[in-house]
Amino acid sequence: MSPIPSPDNQPVLEALFWIAVALILYTHLGYPLVLRALVALRRRPTIEPRTWEEPPRVTLIVAAYDEQDSIAAKVANALGLDYPRERVQLIVASDGSTDATVERARAAGADLVLDLPRRGKVAAQNAAAERASGEILAFSDANSVWSRDALRHLVEPFADPAVGYACGQVRFVDADGDNLEGAYWRYEMAVRELESGLAGVTAGNGAIYAVRREAYLPLDPSGSHDLSFPFLLAKRGLRSLYVPWAAAQERMVPTLEGELARKRRMMAGLWDIVVGEGMLSPRGYPPLYAFEIASHRMLRYATPFLHTIALAANVALLGDGRLYTAALAAQLALLVAALLGRVLPWAPLRVARYYALTTASIALGLWDRARRGAPGTWEKAAGTR
Repeated sequence: MSPIPSPDNQPVLEALFWIAVALILYTHLGYPLVLRALVALRRRPTIEPRTWEEPPRVTLIVAAYDEQDSIAAKVANALGLDYPRERVQLIVASDGSTDATVERARAAGADLVLDLPRRGKVAAQNAAAERASGEILAFSDANSVWSRDALRHLVEPFADPAVGYACGQVRFVDADGDNLEGAYWRYEMAVRELESGLAGVTAGNGAIYAVRREAYLPLDPSGSHDLSFPFLLAKRGLRSLYVPWAAAQERMVPTLEGELARKRRMMAGLWDIVVGEGMLSPRGYPPLYAFEIASHRMLRYATPFLHTIALAANVALLGDGRLYTAALAAQLALLVAALLGRVLPWAPLRVARYYALTTASIALGLWDRARRGAPGTWEKAAGTR
């Protein structure tokens, strides 16, 4: 027998279904289009045409955990940047490494190597920031390779005192597996470039970014510079920008299972950032930045729950017309395609699988947070070194 809703709850179920579907489509497809229209109307340059009288002093911080195989190459990459060497301080902060990371970083020529107890990436970054001498604090992953001119371009926006944070462009390489993160990241970078031209980016990336020293915020170990700095600085009246010509590259996690595990670890700290650090609270946001946070962050993080609402309401509305039968068939087809994407290398199936697993990672991360508490330490993603 078809689950026909009673006349009393049918309007509520229909509203839940259509609102959930509309919000899912908006956050992924509609929001970039609205952003593009707003940026075109505003016609404001992403970076104000100001320049430094002389290059600012920069401290480049690399947090590392058991990176003995890559840390010497990272130090060499940092010391070879097209930036006055006397104005760069390179700090490697070893987060309780059990291998030869510390010794190899010192031998490679890092200005300061901190041999810290294991407390997590953010704690290591906090410790390095306390020892920094630069006006600008730049950060990079140990496996990121920066273009020679990346640092020079990365600090350009800080000539404007209203800028507190800037992130560069990360390109993923060695995409021989079934992970589609590289394609998704190109979409994400296009959205962030539009946000940068409107009110500021809502997130950065760990491969290449910088913050004004006086604006640096020592976060809890469960925090994330990528997600926290842009919105926290917006509440302090500072802009966060995307600088696409400051380029870096990293090896991508080769498998989608590995990408799911990586995102799940990241999402385990989401509750603390959204609620504990105040991303959810609109207090302090400029209106356009509040619009970006709601559209790009809050709705994106709500996507697994919106899908659950849409599916449950759809099932309850079966028998109320062919439209709901077709809608349920479409939702089930997405799930079947995601399952088939594991064994069949057809591009649409792989896209469906990537979308399903990365969406699920949000809910799984929150589940891990509820069971195990706030995360602190981190592990390297397999295949990225």
